[in-house]
Amino acid sequence: MRILEEKILHDGLALGTEIVKVDSFLNHQIDVHFLRLLGEEFHRLFADTHPTKILTMESSGIACALATAQSFGDLPLVFAKKTVPNTMVDDVYAAEVKSFTKGTISRAVVAKKFLTPQDAVLIIDDFLAHGEAATGMCDIVRQSGAQLLGMGAVIEKEFQGGGSRLREAGVRLESLAVIRCIEDGVIHFR
Repeated sequence: MRILEEKILHDGLALGTEIVKVDSFLNHQIDVHFLRLLGEEFHRLFADTHPTKILTMESSGIACALATAQSFGDLPLVFAKKTVPNTMVDDVYAAEVKSFTKGTISRAVVAKKFLTPQDAVLIIDDFLAHGEAATGMCDIVRQSGAQLLGMGAVIEKEFQGGGSRLREAGVRLESLAVIRCIEDGVIHFR
């Protein structure tokens, strides 16, 4: 998606050779109009899948997933929680996920009542790097017995290998911008 690549280059920032900071429009401050365009693009890419629910990981994936859910006609949006609140007394599906940016391991959970074998699930997230969160969400969908339709990533960092692992596992993956590498502070797209 050329407009996204241009926005990353104009408003984003490369930190070292592995981190892309897009907090001015995607995951700290949100450009609502631009987010709507991302949701519409995911709808176009996955129009043939007919999801019943959108799944993401809290918290930075929620905005992208919400825009996508709206583009699909206001589908229910489920997000995996990284910390289990005291109010979550239901049985849960769980997967361990490692955060690349935070260097932590979390137990992502979704209450069983929100994902069922009758669901057809599309996963949407803001970043795909090493694929830990994506793999965890795929595992949660499989645990639920729901149909995994695919995954959409706003930004895939191809050089970190998560996309390759998902594709090799048979997951349909659509990324709106694919960063091939970061060299000398310059972001290079595929």
